[in-house]
Amino acid sequence: MSAPGEGGPVVILAGAGRLPALLADALARRGHPFRILAFRGFAEAEVRRRADRVLDLLDIGRAFESFREWGAGAVTLAGAVSRPTPAAALSAFAYFRNRRELESILAAGDDHLLRGVVDRLEARGIRVLGVRDLAPDLLARAGVYGRRTPSEVDAEAVALGLRLLRDLSPYDVGQAAVVAGGRVLAVEGPEGTDRMLARIRAQRAMRFFARASRPEGVLVKVVKSGQDIRVDLPTIGPRTVENAARAGLRGIVVGAGSTLVLEEERTAALADRLGLFVVGVETHDAAGVSP
Repeated sequence: MSAPGEGGPVVILAGAGRLPALLADALARRGHPFRILAFRGFAEAEVRRRADRVLDLLDIGRAFESFREWGAGAVTLAGAVSRPTPAAALSAFAYFRNRRELESILAAGDDHLLRGVVDRLEARGIRVLGVRDLAPDLLARAGVYGRRTPSEVDAEAVALGLRLLRDLSPYDVGQAAVVAGGRVLAVEGPEGTDRMLARIRAQRAMRFFARASRPEGVLVKVVKSGQDIRVDLPTIGPRTVENAARAGLRGIVVGAGSTLVLEEERTAALADRLGLFVVGVETHDAAGVSP
């Protein structure tokens, strides 16, 4: 059996969240060899216990030594990590062509930062794979999850949200927005989806929003146009559903084939219980790129 790593194991660079463990399980089911390199302070306890090595995020030298030792055929970036400060990152700048190059990468938006990391790996002859290559069953499918379906008003909000996120893509702002009818209630910034939903919840607690006691609004989450979908895919899961319900939303819509749905069965069941719809839609013009 060939692929995903072909000549050697796939090294999972494990950050926070459930994705590293889910990827490891998917590779194990398919009989593909893999190693886990977990980042200290980010990877969950379960992942650290399974890891072949645990390193600090900026211990780039030992990371490359690990790739050579294991005969890595490819690497994949899985799970969230915080952006390092320039002062901390400069200690690792020897692995870049020069200090100015590293500073320019750190100063850019998150998408450019991740592309910089991928470029550096590929410059050293290391293949970078994504979830689509390793575990496509973790990606959202087109259609309705669970029993709830969006109304015509919800569909109009979704269409507006998709247009908004498409138009914002060149600015590397975020992958999600909350839209109600013809109004944009929030756009995701560097704080991430959960904190954006917390902002919506806080707004609803204000007197101005008291009239909006019934559920209103849709979370729309899709990959940015032209984004390298091997890294930093939009992701939802049970926690997203819980936070959307706390924010008083009616449902969640994600891009089919380019959004991760963690713990799909639990996500759908929780959405049913909390009265939200979850739908995967084809986005076409926001499909991202997968070299």
